[in-house]
Amino acid sequence: MALTLRERATRTRSLPPLGGDAPGLLLAAAGVAAAIGVHAAVPAVPKLTAAVVLGMAAAHLPGLRPVVRGVARPGLSTAGKRLMRLGIVLLGLKLSLDDVLGLGWATVAMVLAVVAATFAGTLWLGRRLGLPGDQPLLVATGYSICGASAIGAVSQAAGSEEEDVASSVALVTLCGTLAIAVLPLLQHPLGLGEVEFGRWVGASVHDVGQVVATAQTGGTGALREAVLVKLMRVVLLAPLVAGVAVGVRRRVRWDGGNAAGPDTADTGGSQSTVKIGRRPPIVPLFVAGFLAMIVLRTTGVLPERALTLAGDAQELLLAAALFGLGSAVHLPTMVRTGGRLALLGLGSWVVVAGVSYAGVLVTM
Repeated sequence: MALTLRERATRTRSLPPLGGDAPGLLLAAAGVAAAIGVHAAVPAVPKLTAAVVLGMAAAHLPGLRPVVRGVARPGLSTAGKRLMRLGIVLLGLKLSLDDVLGLGWATVAMVLAVVAATFAGTLWLGRRLGLPGDQPLLVATGYSICGASAIGAVSQAAGSEEEDVASSVALVTLCGTLAIAVLPLLQHPLGLGEVEFGRWVGASVHDVGQVVATAQTGGTGALREAVLVKLMRVVLLAPLVAGVAVGVRRRVRWDGGNAAGPDTADTGGSQSTVKIGRRPPIVPLFVAGFLAMIVLRTTGVLPERALTLAGDAQELLLAAALFGLGSAVHLPTMVRTGGRLALLGLGSWVVVAGVSYAGVLVTM
């Protein structure tokens, strides 16, 4: 029996995407290769930053836009979620508890204060500005912990919308890239020596790669201190994700008792896409893997070659994930909230730079 036009349209919409995840993953791989090329041509541009920008460009180029929004969308979404999780797990191999504890309790307390002040201040300002969805939560996470990696981790626990994740990653990546050029210019006017400058960079710049690019301008000592302080911030990723997961579980349990309640759970004053009855684990599996990698690195059983290969793999995975997230950015939507989002980014940047500068002066 012949199908009506409406039945044909309905059946077409219900068909699975052609090729599954493969087209999107291949496009993400091409994006990573292009990002590597950009970094090789312009070393000042980190690979992860280039990956985000290229993903955004692919989503808006007339020739690629239908592909990104159509057959490649499932694979790009998979890259933005699953590859991000794998990258976060491998990020743990950059950490050693011995190195972090070697910073001293005063520096540890300084880092805790910087993270707490930045997270709370950014979250408060984002709410006051009326930013939609989970953007305040995600931007606060990115600024206070470790940029796009932290945003990806918390978004998994909160069940955030893809567009909120993409716009937050774009903002945090942009501001972190600007720090590479701005902070070295402030070293001498602020009277910071090599060690002080390194700790300031490690406490205030978002992504690990951006920290390295910024701190190396201050010398070898600055680079070492910056990386150690930065990795101390990364350690706090696990408890932050666990805290967000606990908040989501409580709200889902509360909403589950209301038959007429919404199909989403409110997380920090914003709506997330966690289904009622599906409470996320307090410690997600990828966060447990992240912690396990820290312990493995601390034992010292892995040879340097293995750590180098894991670091390269982690960067490639995160680059693919960020390309996928960048491809989800919808510029017209960003334009509608662009002024408020930019204001939040500027305000958070002032907070993290100011509090970390004061912390460095107090602890040195």
